[in-house]
Amino acid sequence: MFSLVYKATRKIYGTFLKFLEKIVTLVVLKGNKVIFSSVNSVGVPYVVVAKGGSLSLGVNFSMNNGIKGNPIGCYQKCTFFVDRGAVMKIGSNVGISQAALICHTQITIGDNVKIGGGVKVFDTDFHSLDPVIRASKDDFKYKEKAPVEIKSNAFIGADSIILKGVTIGCNSIVGAGSLVAKSIPDNQIWAGNPAKFIKNIE
Repeated sequence: MFSLVYKATRKIYGTFLKFLEKIVTLVVLKGNKVIFSSVNSVGVPYVVVAKGGSLSLGVNFSMNNGIKGNPIGCYQKCTFFVDRGAVMKIGSNVGISQAALICHTQITIGDNVKIGGGVKVFDTDFHSLDPVIRASKDDFKYKEKAPVEIKSNAFIGADSIILKGVTIGCNSIVGAGSLVAKSIPDNQIWAGNPAKFIKNIE
């Protein structure tokens, strides 16, 4: 009997929470002037688009925020940070789980891309590579930046990190837990730290 009451209560609570999260997500997106048409979200993302920055989402965009939407051990929300003058453009039919996309210049994601739980995409080093500058107040002004592109139909495995200047080719796969520091051609599987070529996709 207790089990039935518990399940019924959880269902009612879940329905109410899903409705509330949908409203809050729309407020967060519109409040940051995100360009979108249709978004399916479990949980509420963390979104910051600075003045002069731009974030656009293609049709049928879906995201999981927190472990409820994708219970693989990643608890964080999806994070979308777009700095001043930077551009993040995400294509249609893209699915993202608990990922962090940090854009200081440009991040472009094509159509039908899947980005697994805990993935991080950075188009900057965040800090200067010069130790003297890094210790000064000018550190952030001299950070290296380079665009990142993830082309259509690519799949990025859970907990991978994509660094600045990298392009992931069409249909290519990045194995879980990989650190990608250089570009991957179309139709290839790469994995490891640092990521290396594994095999071609036939």
